[in-house]
Amino acid sequence: MNEADFLKLKDEVKTYVNGRLRELSERIEETGQCGSDIWQELREHGYLRLAAPTEYGGYGLSFSQYLQILELFSQSHGSIRMVVHVINGIWRPIDFLASEEQRERFVKPLVRGEITAAFALTEPNAGSGADIQTSARKQGDEYILNGVKWLITFGDTVDYLLLYARMEGTRGYEGTIALLVPRTADGVEINVMPPTLGLTGTGHAHIVLKDARVPAGNLLGEVGQGLAGALNGFLDPSRICVGMTCVGLAQRAFDLAVQRSRERVTFGKSLSQRQVVQSWIAEMATDIEAARQLVMYAGRLKDEGALTPPPASMAKLYALEMLQRVTDKSQQIWGGIGYFKGYEIERIYRDARAQKFEEGTAEIQKAVIAKHVLAGE
Repeated sequence: MNEADFLKLKDEVKTYVNGRLRELSERIEETGQCGSDIWQELREHGYLRLAAPTEYGGYGLSFSQYLQILELFSQSHGSIRMVVHVINGIWRPIDFLASEEQRERFVKPLVRGEITAAFALTEPNAGSGADIQTSARKQGDEYILNGVKWLITFGDTVDYLLLYARMEGTRGYEGTIALLVPRTADGVEINVMPPTLGLTGTGHAHIVLKDARVPAGNLLGEVGQGLAGALNGFLDPSRICVGMTCVGLAQRAFDLAVQRSRERVTFGKSLSQRQVVQSWIAEMATDIEAARQLVMYAGRLKDEGALTPPPASMAKLYALEMLQRVTDKSQQIWGGIGYFKGYEIERIYRDARAQKFEEGTAEIQKAVIAKHVLAGE
């Protein structure tokens, strides 16, 4: 998108976030639901196809441009941020392995909002890598799946599960596959998981596969390419995106803290006049900007086709830990009242904990970074 149109879009989103989405955020917290009407409103505005190519029906934003828009959406409610983040990215790992026929059948309808899909990798005893245990075997023109997935965001409502499994008898990356599994397929049992601490209104599914049957035509790429597609097509770019969601949420917490520091008076002085609070504000402002620049650096690498796992993991790791520091100090500035329901800073504090687990924990990011450093890459 050219710069003039992008700046216009950015102003439009900023107004939307600070107006309409503030109202919806309150409704979501009151009802516990981020309903289909919110999804539809976001879709009608075009906010769920920002990063997809124009030839697919998207806005064609560069990855760096998309990150700037995502930062703004991350200053709204956590479940709204999750919808924008996931739906704007889920087409990417499918497209990474799709044939031309599958691109017409799945990718373009996803971008247009005619179908929905969820990323289904995590298992109760396996995380985000080659330890997945869900098994598959080829039988005629179908794949037969057995296993369990859980913590699958939107897995309770979408049309398809972008599900990762391994052919029976294989280990590591060998034999891993990516399949688009209809949520209503025979042998697929969907269980809604309990509500989370934050991200009110975001549903997660616990999925049990018992001889689930999936058409062979729903296999993306070839046997053995599954995890490569998951990591390169989704996890690395999504880790950068999660890094930017941390920046956006931290910025909102910071803005509320600065506002509170000016308003709250103790012993005849506003908090903003106290040296310790000024020190915290300086530290937070610096921390947020450092994270933003690291995330944008990784985003530029993605645009240039030069992204490797370490910058993506570094962006997510630093931004995640920055967010915890900033939300903690921000709530401290608010004082005891900031611990009570109904105050935005309390919700932000809860929502901020979700990023600890999205697209791999801090420990996973450190393992990725250390592996590449020690290998001399």
